[in-house]
Amino acid sequence: MSMLRTAGFVGVTFAFVVVMVGTTLPTPLYPLYEQELGFGQLTVTVVFAAYAVGVIAALLLLGTASDVLGRRRVMLLAIAVSALSTLVFVTSPALGWLYVGRVLSGISAGLVTTTATVYLVELAGRSSDGGAGSGKATRAALVATAANMLGLGLGPLVAGVLSEVFGEPLITPYAVHLGLLALALAAVLLAPETVEPKGGSLRPTRPAVAAEARAVFVPAAIAAFAGFAALGLVTSVSAGILTTVLDRHDRALTGVVVFTIFAASTFGQVALRGVPTRTALRLGCVVLAVGATLLGSSLPAKSLVLLVVALVVIGIGQALCFRAGIAEITAQSPPAKRAQTVTSFFLVAYVGISFPVVLVGLASGPMGLRDAAIAFSAAVAVLAIVSLLAQIMIAKNRTPG
Repeated sequence: MSMLRTAGFVGVTFAFVVVMVGTTLPTPLYPLYEQELGFGQLTVTVVFAAYAVGVIAALLLLGTASDVLGRRRVMLLAIAVSALSTLVFVTSPALGWLYVGRVLSGISAGLVTTTATVYLVELAGRSSDGGAGSGKATRAALVATAANMLGLGLGPLVAGVLSEVFGEPLITPYAVHLGLLALALAAVLLAPETVEPKGGSLRPTRPAVAAEARAVFVPAAIAAFAGFAALGLVTSVSAGILTTVLDRHDRALTGVVVFTIFAASTFGQVALRGVPTRTALRLGCVVLAVGATLLGSSLPAKSLVLLVVALVVIGIGQALCFRAGIAEITAQSPPAKRAQTVTSFFLVAYVGISFPVVLVGLASGPMGLRDAAIAFSAAVAVLAIVSLLAQIMIAKNRTPG
């Protein structure tokens, strides 16, 4: 890799992390918005779920943008949308604007996730004759995965620490993020372009599942839905759980707790990549079910230690399910339908991370947040077991005799 490409690789990775930081930055700050704007837990979950609207819109409407406009231009667009989202949060602390900020945040995530992943693979894997080095490309894909999860985990950690250590908790984290985005902008401007833009108009991506992949898609999608639902629960209501259930009011602690699950997910995807795909998917379902059970047990016990252990286990289980699920459906899909099938898989995951937590918000009124979160944890465990049983049944049907 040339010096220019190496610098570009580092710069794009940094930008990827910084944009993803913005998507989870408000997590430890939701109790402050509740107090200032006078809304409850249901509204918190709906505000959080607005993020999925932006992600899904970006995936469906702008999924091919980097082919048409070029990788670097779309990366710059993602940074600009992320900055606009952050500006909305810092300048317009009204409920309606929180929804706008979250949708914009989702659009930035949808743009950067697909574009940065491909960009990094091309920066690392392309040789001078235009070929691709599979080993380098594989490592670049792992870097992209780590950058994605690391950014998601760092958002709450950065916001929690800055809001506790410095004044103006609803301004300081966002101001720091804007500074990081300025650095990311400069880094991407220095990165070389890796494709010749095709030009023309953007075409919406139509989700579909290849017939050849449907048998493996269903259990993999169920597992991904369950894993991302757990991530959504932790990201959206962890601050509420810590304050109302465990009586912990430290925003920095909220940041550390949320960071734990994303750090565990990063570990699971990178360190356990050698586990065979089919084994990883089954093992991930078991680990995810155990983690969800531990999470549900930690709440009536009011145990912070058990909660953290549960999040570590969930993060590893989610990572195994997600990585193996993508590998399984990619292997079973014909090239002509692979992109549509993978897009459908991502859509299921992002629906899982956002909309089910609204049910927690709805249930928290009559049930209380603790019992609603316990019921949600039980549902995640059940879904993981359903996915596992479906995989076993499919394997039996494929076995001759």
